[in-house]
Amino acid sequence: MNKIRTRFAPSPTGRMHVGNLRTALYEYLIAKHEGGTFVLRIEDTDQQREVEGAVDIIYRTLKDTGLIHDEGPDKEANYGPYVQSERQEKGIYIEYAKQLIESGDAYYCFCSKERLDTLRSHVGNVEEADSEKDFKEITKYDKHCMKLSKEEVNKYLNEGIPYTIRQNNPTEGSTTFKDEVFGEISVDNSELDDMILIKSDGFPTYNFANVVDDHLMKITHVVRGNEYLSSTPKYTRLYEAFGWEEPVYVHCPLITNEEHKKLSKRSGHSSYEDLIEQGFVSEAIINFIALLGWSPSNNQEIMSLDELIELFDYKNINKAPAVFDMVKLRWMNGEYIKKMDEQRYIEMAMPQIKEIITKDIDLKKIAMLVKTRIETFIDIKEMIDFFEEMPQYDISIFTHKKMKTNSENSLEVLEDLLPKFVELQDYNESNIEKVIKDYIGEKGIKNGQGLWPIRTAVSGKQNTPGGAYEIMTIIGKEESVNRIKRSIKMLKNSI
Repeated sequence: MNKIRTRFAPSPTGRMHVGNLRTALYEYLIAKHEGGTFVLRIEDTDQQREVEGAVDIIYRTLKDTGLIHDEGPDKEANYGPYVQSERQEKGIYIEYAKQLIESGDAYYCFCSKERLDTLRSHVGNVEEADSEKDFKEITKYDKHCMKLSKEEVNKYLNEGIPYTIRQNNPTEGSTTFKDEVFGEISVDNSELDDMILIKSDGFPTYNFANVVDDHLMKITHVVRGNEYLSSTPKYTRLYEAFGWEEPVYVHCPLITNEEHKKLSKRSGHSSYEDLIEQGFVSEAIINFIALLGWSPSNNQEIMSLDELIELFDYKNINKAPAVFDMVKLRWMNGEYIKKMDEQRYIEMAMPQIKEIITKDIDLKKIAMLVKTRIETFIDIKEMIDFFEEMPQYDISIFTHKKMKTNSENSLEVLEDLLPKFVELQDYNESNIEKVIKDYIGEKGIKNGQGLWPIRTAVSGKQNTPGGAYEIMTIIGKEESVNRIKRSIKMLKNSI
């Protein structure tokens, strides 16, 4: 086989859906596993759907995730241009469409929208449908314009009547193609519509441009979602009509949410940028997305991009739909945060911390306290709010059966220790620890019986990042004393 060449060919229509990112990742891994070339091609033939800034999103996402392309609009090589609208301006698509007209594998279509509307057949009743998706329109062109004579075609062209160019598919026999995931698939040709190759605005359709560009760019492997399986026979007919070799097809399984429904924008985590905004890190996202439909033979779960390159084999992709398991992604993200180097971690954690804490206290120490306890960076906020301001709390949290604490003995501990903290001159973590441990030793009580009341009093929470020593050091002597006084007052009023 020739050197492997794969391509990621997104349309600039907004944020990158995780399904598109998975396609990019698999294309990248297939190429890099074999020392091949990964190509970026921008497919902007549907200009009505193009979103301003979407091309920048594509570049930024690929850069952030490490999926660096070898060729593309910004890295021109031997197969450019790498933007379809620029290729269209060069007349590439119309040239190949006219070749198909000459061979009888395509034809001009001059049908008006009104005539095409008469061909629509409806499935379902629009009044009874639960949603628009339940009411489908099926249109199959009736080859009306294929019957036009050359003289009629030339007459219409000379008169400037708008036209499209349609593929001329056979109505008998079958078309067969092979997919690496779903195997050999045959479709009756009677089911194939004569799809439009060139639209009335002169732009190629997505399907036609794909075939032409993949051939001219010598693409060897095409990865896409299994929703494109139904279109693939039309691609096969085009490859056969041109006499070109088809690429290896790899159709990936559907990605669903936890309810086994197609992952949609309404889920709130369907795009890469959604996940970044929710506190996930790019390495964890890539690792997780790699496992949406694939797993290595050694069942390893945490993998760097380099490890994915080494282990990836597209023949291990599953047919069954892949479930986007948010619980697993959160766990995986937490593992990546734990392993993150301190400088990068602090840089990513600090914006979350500064949203909550305005006081002049040791924010870096707070960040390090929560590092091993969070699964996403957004989790930081709800863990650290008590450093900024003492929350409202119920005194029942002073009772801990395992620690053998309750309101009465908690009050005793706080009243005994309060003057010791007031008198403490050199107020630092080691001295605070010494005061509490000396007291526990003098009283002959367990560590928890001394520590639980203090930590509860200075935090107002049952669970905190860090213990009493760290919290009291961070919030300072004055704030610690005031919080303990407040807790004593609350406990006295309840007893």
